Amino acid sequence: MATLPADISAPSRHRLTVADYRRMGETGIIAAKDRVELIDGEIIDMSPIGSLHAALVDMVASLLHQHCGRSAIVRSQNPLVLDDVSQPQPDIAVLKSRQDFYSTAHPGPADVLLVIEVADTSLAFDLGVKVPLYAVHDIPEVWVIDAATRRTHRFRRPEGGRYAEQDVVEPTEPLACGGAMAGRELLAEVSLTLGTLLPLTTNEIGR
Repeated sequence: MATLPADISAPSRHRLTVADYRRMGETGIIAAKDRVELIDGEIIDMSPIGSLHAALVDMVASLLHQHCGRSAIVRSQNPLVLDDVSQPQPDIAVLKSRQDFYSTAHPGPADVLLVIEVADTSLAFDLGVKVPLYAVHDIPEVWVIDAATRRTHRFRRPEGGRYAEQDVVEPTEPLACGGAMAGRELLAEVSLTLGTLLPLTTNEIGR
């Protein structure tokens, strides 16, 4: 197998900016039906939404809506601008309340109280790529729900680009938010048990 001479470097990647990404949408290069997000300058295809994924997103978002009322904004699968080269679309984001509902610009890291990702086939990507990205941008708390098992990987207290606290919450255990940190007292009483809300079926238990 041929190798490159030592003095020849490998080609570099061209990273897109959020502005580039938006122009691609405006000009139709990226169609409205395309499920993609911009992660560290690269366009990433998102998996099609399955029925279990959709149910978990709707169920958790509905409970958060009920708890937060008008005191926070609960968004599902809408953009979050982390920096000039990353615009993910988390499954759920709980945002600080704003009268204009962020009509003039997508929310940024300082606007976020909680991010939730629901993973069907994307668990490794969510844990290995998106969670570290959220940590770098000081998102105060992230939940990654494994749809197949209802287990939740929970991350708290971003410090130095990593989460200082992380654990796995079983589906039979109450899943609670960190609460009184970074102005998130509103979420202090949020608690839900995924195994009760959406019990595992016989087929799922047998996997």
